[in-house]
Amino acid sequence: MKRPTRALVAAVALGSLTAVTGCSGEGEPMTFDGPGATAAAPGGSAAPVPSKGPSKGTGGTVPRTLMPTGPKAEFTTANTLPDGTRIGVTTLHGAKSGFTGKVWVWAPQQYFDPKYAKSGFPVLIALPGGNGYPNNYWMGTDLKLQSSISEWSKEGKSLPFVVVMPVLNPDDKYYYDGSDIPGQPRMGTWMTEDVPDFVRANFRTFTSRDGWAFMGSSSGGFVGLKSVLKHPDKFKAVIASGPDTVPDSPLWAGHEKERRANDPERLAALLGSRPDSEDRRVYLAFQVGSRESGVPALRTFVRKYTKGPVKSRLQVIPDGGHNARTYVRGMGDGSIQWISEHLQAPVPGP
Repeated sequence: MKRPTRALVAAVALGSLTAVTGCSGEGEPMTFDGPGATAAAPGGSAAPVPSKGPSKGTGGTVPRTLMPTGPKAEFTTANTLPDGTRIGVTTLHGAKSGFTGKVWVWAPQQYFDPKYAKSGFPVLIALPGGNGYPNNYWMGTDLKLQSSISEWSKEGKSLPFVVVMPVLNPDDKYYYDGSDIPGQPRMGTWMTEDVPDFVRANFRTFTSRDGWAFMGSSSGGFVGLKSVLKHPDKFKAVIASGPDTVPDSPLWAGHEKERRANDPERLAALLGSRPDSEDRRVYLAFQVGSRESGVPALRTFVRKYTKGPVKSRLQVIPDGGHNARTYVRGMGDGSIQWISEHLQAPVPGP
């Protein structure tokens, strides 16, 4: 499936940057400390956690909450939503990958509600299409990802995710397929090790994979899909919108063994051949616009690889194109609810 042209990616990214420009508090220090933290806490009362969301994780027990482990990152405000919640940004020095890049984060109103002060929250790692460098376009407010999740959580369609938005690639010249390509920056380790470690250092999370998911568009959809299939012990679900389903970076040349180890089709076949059990099930929510050329390819992937512990859902979005706004619409029409039903909701205290 074709990834978006640089012109299209630039237009989407420009829109996001325009939305950030002039936002209240832009560049000011902020914190995601727990309930009562004035620098990040939104105004007004918190919205309820959806009653339809799951209350138990793998094995029928609520996963244990992991309180922030530290060290605490230094965030500045990148954007502010109408409900007062903020998108923060920091620079992460990846201890395991050796890569340094920006990460944007948003926490919903519920995260600051005292009744959830002792509860973990589910994490959604949101990846952009295109090169995803130097910015992740989900950090803007024009695409309405965060505000939509806020509304969907009030409607019972979505869990109140902490949304984490790392840079996707180390430069704007190549796609690195979210992988450790020999001789290149270790973007697979960055995405599946360093970014989750950073989240655990700064936020209340769950120790179980029931609290971890990806979502992504196009090239970001590929990375999210591949990451879940390669690490089903760490991540449980993905919303993959208009994704490629095979690794196609030119940097794989001469590294066929490593390329195959990062091929979603091969990974899905291997996982699908294993006995079905709750502790290894993954949930692949595919989305594609009806006007995209990749509809047949995704139908084939779903038909061929939905076996054993590999569960999938395909949503063809009416009159939809290969763009982020189409995919947010599709999330609201069913994809976000489907993965939410298989992930862990925050648990209020007594």
